[in-house]
Amino acid sequence: MVTLQPITEQNWYVCCQLTLSETQQTYMEPNAISLLQAMYEPTLEARAIYEDETMVGFLMYNTVPEELDARWVYRIMVDHAHQGKGIGRKATELMLEEMGRFGPEPIVVGYHPDNTGAHRLYASLGFVDEGHRFGRERAVIRRT
Repeated sequence: MVTLQPITEQNWYVCCQLTLSETQQTYMEPNAISLLQAMYEPTLEARAIYEDETMVGFLMYNTVPEELDARWVYRIMVDHAHQGKGIGRKATELMLEEMGRFGPEPIVVGYHPDNTGAHRLYASLGFVDEGHRFGRERAVIRRT
């Protein structure tokens, strides 16, 4: 069973040890950077992704609207050893449910244009490419 759990003093180090494949590492900052960012930006929510009792991933999102008058997903990652089992999709669905409690604003996620796995996942969850670009990232939006 996939669950989202808070990052705590007991599990933060395990979160920092999670890794992506070599190819995927070019798409995202290390989890340690994201955890540090969450410490200094109080509107960010960081969550560990667990499969049963094992931490297998990490995600982070903003609870307040920013660019495009939307709340943004900052990070979603599943450790390379646990990919291909539907964990990322289930975790993203759980995250979208959590984000929905903060208000009706659209949700945006940015990803590297070469990340075809992310593109397929977000499109299947109702995110639409309306042509927004932020630096090197494609930003897709989900309106409720």
